[in-house]
Amino acid sequence: MFVFNQFRKFVITGALCMISVFNAQAQNKAYVEKYKPLCDSLSAEYGIPSNVIIGVAMLESANGNSKVCRLLHNHFGIVGKNNLRETHNIKSRYKAFENDTQSFVYFCKLASSRKYYQKLKGSTSINKWLYAIGRAGYCPRPKLWSTMIINILKKSHLL
Repeated sequence: MFVFNQFRKFVITGALCMISVFNAQAQNKAYVEKYKPLCDSLSAEYGIPSNVIIGVAMLESANGNSKVCRLLHNHFGIVGKNNLRETHNIKSRYKAFENDTQSFVYFCKLASSRKYYQKLKGSTSINKWLYAIGRAGYCPRPKLWSTMIINILKKSHLL
């Protein structure tokens, strides 16, 4: 009886893990389907690879599920002003955007205002772009951050 109960727990745990993996993959797919066209158009306008834009957004917003993304339309973890203290009694250091598109455009404008931009504009090297963005102060550990985004892009079949 003990062995049967252990086996049953193992099967149930495995099934729950599989469900969560499939749910995460479905969220990735839905996020990509929703925002990839916007990223493609911004890529054409700013010369930043579309996969860089969407990869950073996927990581920083947890595929649009982070609290910052849901409340502030901030897909990139950009710091700035918001009114969450007044509206939700929540203290936050992240910038509020009126809509998701504004967040994506702001990220591209921010990237295009950095020193590395002129060297990389039009380049399709995702690794170079991610490392340059990270080194410019976007994250504390650029190599790890870049690797995480590359892995997200691979799992989402964008690389």
